[in-house]
Parts: sequence; C-alpha cells; structure tokens
Amino acid sequence: MTNDTPGRVWLISGCSSGFGREIVLAALAAGDRVMATARRPETLADLVQAGGEQISTAALDVTDAASIRAAVDATLAVFGRIDVLVNNAGISAIGAVEETSVKHMRDMFDVNFFGAVELTQAVLPVMREQGNGTIVVMSSLGGLITYPGLSGYNATKHALVALGEALSLELAPLGIRVMVVEPGMFRTQFSTSLQWTPENPAYHATSGELRRMVKDVVGQEPNDPAKGAAAILEALEAANPPLHFLLGEDAVDGLRGHHESLLAEVTTWEKLSRSTTVS
Repeated sequence: MTNDTPGRVWLISGCSSGFGREIVLAALAAGDRVMATARRPETLADLVQAGGEQISTAALDVTDAASIRAAVDATLAVFGRIDVLVNNAGISAIGAVEETSVKHMRDMFDVNFFGAVELTQAVLPVMREQGNGTIVVMSSLGGLITYPGLSGYNATKHALVALGEALSLELAPLGIRVMVVEPGMFRTQFSTSLQWTPENPAYHATSGELRRMVKDVVGQEPNDPAKGAAAILEALEAANPPLHFLLGEDAVDGLRGHHESLLAEVTTWEKLSRSTTVS
C-alpha cells in the first residue's frame, strides 16, 4: 500500500483490549487502514484476521524509545503516512497518595504520560511534513475530576489533558488537530487490570470506599466501548472536532456537577481572591 491509497492511516497504541481494540475495529469498519500495536502483538491475531490488508501490527512498548521509533517506521514502511495517532496505552493503580509507592506513581507516569509524549514527538515530524494530521489523547473523566484512591492515575490523566490543550495551541497553525477524549466508566478491562496497593485502614472511608465500589461495578459499567469508539470516529469527522470530548452520560453529568461546585466556591471566596490587587 502507498501514500496514494484512499482512507486514513491510524497508529494506535494499546490495542490488545478496551478502547484501543474497539477503535481499531471502528477504523477498519470505516474503510481506513490501521497499524495496531501492543507490547505483545500476538494478542492482536483476531484483529489481523478481521482487517486483512487494511491492518498491520507492530510491537510497541511506549516506555522504550527504540520500540516507539520502530513502530513509527513500520507504519510508514507499510502505509506511507500517519493521519491519526491515538495515544491509548495506559495502566492504573488503586490507592490513596500515602498508600501508593513512588515506584507505582512513576510507572503510571512513564506509561500514561511520558509514553504519550514520546510517541507524539516521534509522529509529529511526519504530520508536519504532510501538513495535516490528528492527535487523539485518551484521557479520562478522571483527568478533569479527582477521586480518592485514584490519586496517581488521576494525576497522569490531568497531565494528559494539559498536554493535549498545549498541543492544540502549538499545532493548530500547522494544520494538525488535537482531541482529548475523557470517558466515564466503560465495560473494558480497566477495572480488572488495576494494580491494588496495600490498604491502610486509615483510608477505609475514602480510598477504601473506591476499592469496594470498583469491585462491585465490574461488568456493570454503564457505557459500551464499541459505542464509545464509534462516537470518537464521528467526532473526528466534524470540520471542527472538540478539543475536549466527553464520553458517557456519567462523564457529562460528572463534569457539570464538578464545575458547578467549583464555580460556587469561586463565588464564595471571590472578594478575598480579588483583594490582592496593587493599590
């Protein structure tokens, strides 16, 4: 296949399960071509069978610079271009700040944030030369709101939101679009793939409550990841896709409630906040 073949070319990280896998399937159904990646590409065999010549696979560990370069080079060798990059690879751990080791925190930032940064940096020269492209950053409602017990995960997702906002300002004049996706709770493997830090009884009512909720909600999450992937593709078809794209009623309602609470607090303390003006 060459640069002249119709349809977009996607490079997607973290395709072995969840949103990564569903976005691959949605892109294939739209007639696009996909480089699907995972740490263990053998887990993608069923996607290859479904996609035929539209799909290729590569090993990608977003914490390894050589692996990132190899995946980008493989995409260009097979498809000749990269139109959409989806930064989807991610990990999470449950635990309050005191319950979560610095190693756990660093591991989450290495995969969720720095992995996305380095993969984006590897793809941007390609998109700049093309004069177009789209960067999709898979964040979370937890990148806009924080929850006790998801301190490290929320911090990485907040960082991704800031990264996406900055990228959108930097890349708009270059013809490259950015969309930060912020899903609520979906029936993916997220809840079953969590790392669980040792529990401190002091946090029984806070992070402990989240631990119990996560165990209870497995398989009962309100949102369908296939519908989420379809919505992402539909949003990307718009002439002006949203910078922030919430997915799920729980995400929309949760963010609205959060901002109403934030605005009420700003209003309560507004007089004192404004008291610092030089007289």
